[in-house]
Amino acid sequence: MVERYANCINGKWLAPGTGDYVANINPADPAEILGMFPASGGADVEQAIAAAVAASEGWRRVPGPERGKLLLRFADLLEQHTDPLAKILTKEQGKPLKESVGEVKRAAAESRFMAGEASRLAGETLPSERQGVWVQVIREPLGVVGAIMPWNFPVVTPVRKLAPALACGNTVVFKPASDTPWTGVYLMELLLEAGFPPGAVNLVMGPGSLVGQKLAESPLVQGITFTGSTTTGRRIYAATAQHLGRVQLELGGKNPAVVMDAYDLEEAAKEIVSAAFAASGQRCTAISRVLTSRAEATKLTEIIVDLASKLKVGNGLSPEVEVGPLVSQAQLEIVEGYIETAKKEGARVLTGGKRLPELGKGFYYSPTVLDKVTPKSVVAKEEVFGPVLPIIVVDSMEEALTICNDTEYGLAACVFTKDIDKAMQFATEIKTGMVHINHGTASQAHVPFGGVKNSGQGAYSIGGTAKDFCMVNKVVYLKFNQ
Repeated sequence: MVERYANCINGKWLAPGTGDYVANINPADPAEILGMFPASGGADVEQAIAAAVAASEGWRRVPGPERGKLLLRFADLLEQHTDPLAKILTKEQGKPLKESVGEVKRAAAESRFMAGEASRLAGETLPSERQGVWVQVIREPLGVVGAIMPWNFPVVTPVRKLAPALACGNTVVFKPASDTPWTGVYLMELLLEAGFPPGAVNLVMGPGSLVGQKLAESPLVQGITFTGSTTTGRRIYAATAQHLGRVQLELGGKNPAVVMDAYDLEEAAKEIVSAAFAASGQRCTAISRVLTSRAEATKLTEIIVDLASKLKVGNGLSPEVEVGPLVSQAQLEIVEGYIETAKKEGARVLTGGKRLPELGKGFYYSPTVLDKVTPKSVVAKEEVFGPVLPIIVVDSMEEALTICNDTEYGLAACVFTKDIDKAMQFATEIKTGMVHINHGTASQAHVPFGGVKNSGQGAYSIGGTAKDFCMVNKVVYLKFNQ
């Protein structure tokens, strides 16, 4: 019998008020139903918000170091439950088990860092213009935070939003992605086991167009943190702005890798292929276009094609698999559409470019490398969010930078070069939030993460900047007798 799961509101597991449930399927085998999950309605969202509001005053008064202890316990539980949680992640999202294990461990590391931040919520004391007046800036919790999650990293992204909010004394309403609700349920169980009080975190599942929208529109929710598409981010921003709520948006990317006078083409190609095809290319920080000097183009392309063509595609639970299925039929069709458009615009498929029905009925698409791609083509400018890597030949760093910056996005970029002048020119002139030199687009658990232009809005997540979204300033003036 297929299990039915519930929302968690005020520490209690509750069926959706609508009475409706949606099947969650395995993208490696769409015939397998992993569970039935709530299709919540407006009343469920309002109930969760009310629980967060009721718990807010008590939770904000818990000393920061005590809140940090709960996050440390949560991090320990994540590590203790790595294997079952990673298997759930792979079964509902599709990524290889090795990647899922790494994601859970990364989530534990980020929770542990934020646990320490709970003891470092410092303000500042400023010199006064007047004698007998003491001036201090203190930091207080924002209030109730709505956290809306993507499906591509359903363990680490929630932790990236929940841990800072809780460390800073906020209560949270947490909405997992509709394609990956099971990991959300498991995380909620671990948060309760860690000892977070009723109402501090509330889990509501359901369609983003209803649950996410209701969270964004509610004046009782002081801030929305969202990771997902730029289109959806704009809608959330507009809804939150109606009550002047705060937003933290981590959105799309079209991340370039420039190869010009590289130290080692083999090493550069390995970094690029890893960053392009991890999570089947379904990463906002995936390398999604390569710009290479004409002198290096032929050799680099040969190496990339060779590496990509050898990637083992299949069910992520198989230990030898390196690329799993796409998350859904809809995502598979989106990727196919981009490839057909690219070919019509003159691109050539060097490897991949097709479904893999021989692997079964899963949403498998072969790792794809394209050349003869023009800088203005659709596949060179839009976020595909799949295992697709176009290669563009350029004649100078100036040309490469012009092409790199000619996009609405500005999340991450990397350059592979032994020329320090080119490296510094790239780092200075690229319009992205994160720059990697001789390094793929991998971030670290204690370092700010975010983008510019249409890739992000609001404070960067991870690291010390996470507090900038989660807290507000209060200025205190005290006059005293000397």
